[in-house]
Amino acid sequence: MVNKGVLRKLPDFELEKYLKEGNRFVPEAVQMAFEVLEERGRVFTEHEKITVHQLIQHKKDAEQARLDEEKEVWKDHITQDPSAIKLFPRDLILIISLILGTIPGSILLGLNFIKLKKYTQAILTFILGFIFLPIQTFLLPLIYEIKSKRHFTITKSPEFLVAGLGAMLLLILWILFTPKKLPYRTASYIFPVILSLVMLVLIATNYQGWFSSHILVSLAK
Repeated sequence: MVNKGVLRKLPDFELEKYLKEGNRFVPEAVQMAFEVLEERGRVFTEHEKITVHQLIQHKKDAEQARLDEEKEVWKDHITQDPSAIKLFPRDLILIISLILGTIPGSILLGLNFIKLKKYTQAILTFILGFIFLPIQTFLLPLIYEIKSKRHFTITKSPEFLVAGLGAMLLLILWILFTPKKLPYRTASYIFPVILSLVMLVLIATNYQGWFSSHILVSLAK
């Protein structure tokens, strides 16, 4: 945040730099430098005032464009265009990953990358999704141990904390490897439903002791 008091301590020649085209100062700083110079008696011609105001507006527009671009990165571009590629939707992948773990989520996301012909990224997604399972198995007892010693406050459900980390990992992979602003149609939910049912059976039976039902139990409560 710009402090006008700080700018008032600067000499005129330093403040003049704020009004030059191509400077890297934020628009608020340029506006304040202009006001301070006027307070000191600097007389601006109409042309100079217009130039300064255009500079400030240009900076504001550039800043807004940057913010809009950042929002586009996080936006999901689902469309009804019949020519668009079909992908499993991002929200569905994240919800499944949060509730059932990163394995089904990584399978769905990896299949998306295969459809996009990003085979290396698909393999990486599969690997990370499956590797996160033993990481989760290691982290949960560690978090409970730290919580029992009360070293610091942890969320009421460490399972959701760890599951959230896994879902966040998949979200990052989506953003990194899915083309920006890619419009896509929602693929059929049949395979995600079947995959989810298989994971539910594995979790319910705790196959080979690999899967935990803590998150499902927490949701039931």
